[in-house]
Amino acid sequence: MPSFLKEHKVHYPLYGIIALTAVLLIYIGFENLWIALIGAFLLLALFLITVYLERETIKARKEYISTLSHRIKKVGEEALLEMPIGILLINDEGYIEWSNPYMATCFNESNLIGKSLYEVGEQIVPLIKQEIETEIVTIHNHKFRVILRPEERLLYFFNITEQIELEKRYEDERNVLAVILMDNYDDATQGMDDQARSGLNNLITSILNDWALEHGIFLKRTSSDRFITILNEKIFRELEKNKFSILDAVREATAKDNFPLTLSIGIGLGAETLPELGTLAQSSLDLALGRGGDQVAIKLPNGKLKFYGGKTNPMEKRTRVRARVISHALKDLITESDKVIVMGHKFPDMDAIGASIGIRKTAELNHKESYIVVDFTNIDTSVKRLIEEMKGYPELYSRLVSPEEALEIVTENSLVVVVDTHKPSFVIEEKLLTKTERVVVIDHHRRSEDFIKKPLLVYMEPYASSTAELVTELLEYQPKAGKLNALEATALLSGIIVDTKSFTLRTGSRTFDAASYLRTQGADTIMVQKFLKEDIHKFIKRSKLIETTELYRNGIAIASGLEDELYDPVTIAQTADTLLTMNGVLASFVISRRDDDVVGISARSLGEVNVQLIMETLGGGGHLTNAAAQLEGDKVVEAELKLKQVIDQYLEGSEES
Repeated sequence: MPSFLKEHKVHYPLYGIIALTAVLLIYIGFENLWIALIGAFLLLALFLITVYLERETIKARKEYISTLSHRIKKVGEEALLEMPIGILLINDEGYIEWSNPYMATCFNESNLIGKSLYEVGEQIVPLIKQEIETEIVTIHNHKFRVILRPEERLLYFFNITEQIELEKRYEDERNVLAVILMDNYDDATQGMDDQARSGLNNLITSILNDWALEHGIFLKRTSSDRFITILNEKIFRELEKNKFSILDAVREATAKDNFPLTLSIGIGLGAETLPELGTLAQSSLDLALGRGGDQVAIKLPNGKLKFYGGKTNPMEKRTRVRARVISHALKDLITESDKVIVMGHKFPDMDAIGASIGIRKTAELNHKESYIVVDFTNIDTSVKRLIEEMKGYPELYSRLVSPEEALEIVTENSLVVVVDTHKPSFVIEEKLLTKTERVVVIDHHRRSEDFIKKPLLVYMEPYASSTAELVTELLEYQPKAGKLNALEATALLSGIIVDTKSFTLRTGSRTFDAASYLRTQGADTIMVQKFLKEDIHKFIKRSKLIETTELYRNGIAIASGLEDELYDPVTIAQTADTLLTMNGVLASFVISRRDDDVVGISARSLGEVNVQLIMETLGGGGHLTNAAAQLEGDKVVEAELKLKQVIDQYLEGSEES
C-alpha cells in the first residue's frame, strides 16, 4: 500500500476491488492470454486514473485547510485587535505586558504596554488583589464589565454603558402610584359657607396642580378630600430628594387662611402590576394615617417602609362613633373567647398597667375569665405601689399572673389583648402571641414597621394622650351591669396623668372627658399622687444625670450616664422630662446603660423637633414629642455619637425642606 494512501487514509475498498480484479485476470490468462492482457491494460489505466484523482482530492483538501487556517488566524487577530472588547495582560507586579488597541482607547492612551495599573486604572487593582472574577467598573464615564482570569493574569473588558443606561431608563420609567388624602378636610370645612369652602378647595387644588405640573405628575381629584397621582420612579426620586416639600407647602398656605390642612400620602412602587401598586399605595396611606397624618409613607414590595414628614402634632380627629364601634367589636371577641389575657410592654408604666386593668374590667363586665400578665421582677416603683394597693382588692389582685403562668393557662380560643405597644418584640411575653390567633392591639403610639402579625382587631389612635384614655372610652360603651371600683378608676387616671405630664402634653378635649368620667367612677387624685411619689435616691440619681447635660444644637439637650452604671427606663424618661422644663431647651435626649448589652435613649420634645423620626432612625419609635430607642452592643459614648449624627441629619433635612 503506497505511503500516501496510509497518510491520507483514502478509501481502501476501491483498491481492494482492483486487487481482486487483477487476480481474476491472472486466472483468465491461463485460458486466453489476449483477453487477460487487454483486461490488465484497462485495469492499469483505471488504477492510474484513481490514483491521480485521489492525489488531486488530497491536494485540494490541503489547500482548503491551509486557506481556512489562514482565515481563522486572521479572524482571531482581527478579533484581538479590532473588536470592541478590551484585553489586558498583566504581570505579577501589576504592569501591563500587552493590550489590544481598543483597550488603549478606553483609557484615552496611545499605548498601555509597560504602564502600571495604578497609573491608568487604579479602580481595577482591588479586583486583582481580591481575585474578583467579575465586576462592573467605570472608566472615563463608560461602564465596563471586567472579567478576570487570575491564572493567566488576563482581563477582559466589555463595554456595557448602553445596557446600564437602558436598565436605568427602565427603572426611571417604572410606574409609581400615590394616593393623597387631606387629613382634616371634613373638620376644617364643617360650618363653612359655600364660598369659603370653594375658596379653600381652589387653594388646595391650585397648589397641588402647580406641584404636579412642575414635576410632570398626573393628578386627579377623586373625591372632596382625596387625589390620585401617577408618576414614575425618576420623578419619585426627585420628590424624595426634596423630602416631599408639598406637605409643608399645603400646611403653610392653608395656615395663612386660618384653615390649617395637612396631607397624608401613601405611595406604592416597585410592583409589576397596577393592582399591586394600588394595594401598596392604599396600605401606605393607612400606615401614614395610623401614624398621625401629615406625612408620606412608602411601602416597598419587600416589606420595607420609609417615612417623610410627620413634623407636626397629630390633630385630634377620632370620633365617638369609632370608639363605640371598636368597643362593640371588642365585646363580641371577648364573648366568643374562653378567657382574656391582657399584657402591656416590658417594664410597664402606669399607662400600660392602667390600660390592662381597664381591659380586664371589660372582660369581667362581659362575664369572662381574665388575667393581667405582669413580670414582677421588672416593674418601677409607682407600679409596685399600685400592686401593693391591689392586695386590698383580692378579686383584682388574684388576676395578676406571671408570663410563665400565662403560657400555661392560654388556649387556642383565648383572646390576647396587647395594650400600649404594637411591637411583638416589646411585649412582656412574645410567646403568648404564637399560642393563639385571637389577638387584639390597643395603642396610642404611631405605627412602626415592626407590628404584631394578623391581629383580629386594631385600635391605634396616635391622637390620644394615652392608652388609658382609649380604654376608658371603650369602657363607657360596655354593659352597665357593673362599674369600675375606685382602684380601677384611679389606675386608669394615673395612666393618663403620667403620659400627659399632668395634662400638659398631648392633651385634647377627649382627655379631659375621659378624666371626668373616671372621677365620676371614684378615681382618687390623692391616691394618684401617692402612686407617683418619687424616691429620694432616684431623685439624686436623676440630678447626677442632669449634671452631664450638653446643649448640642438648636436648643437640644443631651445627657449621658456613666458607662458602668445601670439606669431604669423610668429614671431616664423622668430626666428627659426634667430637661425639657429648662429654659431654651426644645428637645432632650438622655442616654444610659440599661443592662450589660443594651444602651437606652429616652427623648422628649415640645413639638418643634420630631423626636419620633430621630428615634426611628436608631431603631426605636414613639410620638413626635415622646420617643425612645434601644441600641444593642454599643457603649454609651458610641450611642451618643450615633445620636448626634442622626440629629445632624434631621436638622439638615429640616433646613433643606
